[in-house]
Amino acid sequence: ENFNFGYDIVDEWAKQEPEKLALVWCNDHNEEYKFTFTDISKLSNKAANYFKSIGISKGSVVMLILRRRWEYWICAVALHKIGAIVIPGSLQLTAKDIVYRGNAAEITAIVSINDDFVINQIESADCDIPSLKHKIVVGEKYSTWDYFEDEIQKFSDIFERPVNEEANKWDDTMLIYFTSGTTGMPKMVKHNFAHPLGHIVTAKYWQQVQENKLHMSVSDSGWAKFGWGKIYGQWICGAVIFCYDMDKFIPLKLLEKITEYKVTTFCAPPTMFRFMLQEDVSKFDLSNIKTCCIAGEPLNPQVFNDWYKLTGLKLREGFGQTEGTVLIANFKWMEPSAGSTGKPSPLYDIRLINNDGNDCKPGEEGTIVIYGVNKKLPIGLFTGYYHNPELTDKALGGEYYDTGDMAVRDENGYYWFMGRNDDVIKCSGYRIGPFEVESAMIEHPSVVECAITSAPDPIRGQVVKATVVLAKEYTPSEELTKELQEHVKRTTAPYKYPRIIEYVNELPKTIGGKIKRKEIRMQDNSK
Repeated sequence: ENFNFGYDIVDEWAKQEPEKLALVWCNDHNEEYKFTFTDISKLSNKAANYFKSIGISKGSVVMLILRRRWEYWICAVALHKIGAIVIPGSLQLTAKDIVYRGNAAEITAIVSINDDFVINQIESADCDIPSLKHKIVVGEKYSTWDYFEDEIQKFSDIFERPVNEEANKWDDTMLIYFTSGTTGMPKMVKHNFAHPLGHIVTAKYWQQVQENKLHMSVSDSGWAKFGWGKIYGQWICGAVIFCYDMDKFIPLKLLEKITEYKVTTFCAPPTMFRFMLQEDVSKFDLSNIKTCCIAGEPLNPQVFNDWYKLTGLKLREGFGQTEGTVLIANFKWMEPSAGSTGKPSPLYDIRLINNDGNDCKPGEEGTIVIYGVNKKLPIGLFTGYYHNPELTDKALGGEYYDTGDMAVRDENGYYWFMGRNDDVIKCSGYRIGPFEVESAMIEHPSVVECAITSAPDPIRGQVVKATVVLAKEYTPSEELTKELQEHVKRTTAPYKYPRIIEYVNELPKTIGGKIKRKEIRMQDNSK
């Protein structure tokens, strides 16, 4: 009834095994910290006492903009213990973004790293957020802001678990993620205090974390992927979280850290695997890694095959959304199939439905939906949109929750991701999923990364466009463009080939590694 991750997982590990390692943290500046569950328990108690002293209580909303700083774990656990609501925030948020989020969620406090850009955006937004009372900084002191490291030292490392009205219930709101849709302002996805339990499947049966062994998921704390891979399921399973707080993604440095710290289980976006494969992976001893997972974008079969040849490890793709835990994945009890997203999690009644609302047959493209949400919400799935009952009812009031993602299921029950509804290209009467064309493109040795989008065309309405990042030894040319077009015609159905190919140095991406196809489409539509 009163399940709370802070008390029932973190504090409980500290009681049962006081010296049990919880977190290993390092960065690009030769800093390293190791924390036991006892350390996390005591530091979070100090932080909870500090937060309470400035008026943060059950139901208060606090934004954390902390990148991958070790303080995130301390702050999040402390706020969970109080029963407050945590909003993770990205370093990319502008003043306008912060004002919108601050007022929409009525935030009481912001805890931020001392980063010039982030601090300036918060300072610019401050006067436009009436509910914002406290600004707290970590890492280095800043102006009149409270300095987190100093403040928590003033308080006891004992924090009594709240009782009666002050205690949280399992279905109280614990966490809010802001997520952008295809239209309108970002939505506030809310998760309750039972949400971490849904990540047992994520951590134990997809990522296959091992107790007392290091698990690394590459993610910034501002995104739901952090919750998937760097705190909840991993600590429930007793794994050690390894965090490399990199200033910038450099493939060689990441490979060095994985090797140096002997990481056992590893999860990253496909983008990172693609760039690591551009290096000489054979120079690194990756023998400690037992499981590699990918999420954030679909996995191209070429990347799967290349990584397997070099390491002997089959990449286990997983699929999900900010709104839930892992929904579909290549779990430990199944053989990964190159390019497939895997099979549905047993937590959810997942089906594919066509435009008529009927279950799809094998080979038929459909929308991924979760049935039964109007009867009982599965543990791990979001509970609605904060302060928006109409949108909540639209999403969860019917027989199923529509993810908006398209897939095909084969005869063996494996799902093959096609793309978002709004990413699917309609050209000359054909429906073309971007991922299948991207996979064909990446099979060519010249292509490191590729984004397939629609581009406006006066005759066909839309045509397929490829935005390409080339390998180091290749340069753009008309000959290469024709070669790539012919390659796609040979590899997949000829009508899917890109009529336009643009070469770029890098693709626009979120911090989580997802390609921003919408941004490419908007640029093309504005020309």
